[in-house]
Amino acid sequence: MARLKVYSTGICPICDKTKSLLNKWGIAYDEVRVDQDQAGLREFSQVTNGARTVPQITIDGEWIGSFSELTELHMDDKLDDLMS
Repeated sequence: MARLKVYSTGICPICDKTKSLLNKWGIAYDEVRVDQDQAGLREFSQVTNGARTVPQITIDGEWIGSFSELTELHMDDKLDDLMS
């Protein structure tokens, strides 16, 4: 089980971009497809305080936000700290 989790749907281009970047950066992740998994959708809603957009990302169960926040953490060299 990966420490980073991406909540996504199958028709979201930003979700695909997020997963591509994580692969490029060599960061393992688990994906929860909220459009196919009712339990995952409930978890998504709980963890993100009711967020309505995807992707949403958690690290060790802590919500960090979406694609923008993920790339900002990476650009500020803080993502590695969270993943170590």
